[in-house]
Amino acid sequence: MIIRKNFNFDEDMAKYLEERAKEKAKSQTKLIEELLEKDRRERQRAKKLEALEKIKGSLTGMIGDIDIKKARMDYLTEKYGY
Repeated sequence: MIIRKNFNFDEDMAKYLEERAKEKAKSQTKLIEELLEKDRRERQRAKKLEALEKIKGSLTGMIGDIDIKKARMDYLTEKYGY
């Protein structure tokens, strides 16, 4: 489905958009669409990197500042006296 949107640009930006579209042999709509898509991909990538940063260390037994392996060994040592 295509949805029509109207935008207001100042004169300089409108001229720049027109020039860039001509240089790239694309419609102004297509040019803006591509720029927005690029921005969306960059934001998605940043969100994924942020999520990875949050779980960083979980595969090594670290969650935040807690070493899960060490905590488990401490528990077993206290429980069974190893």
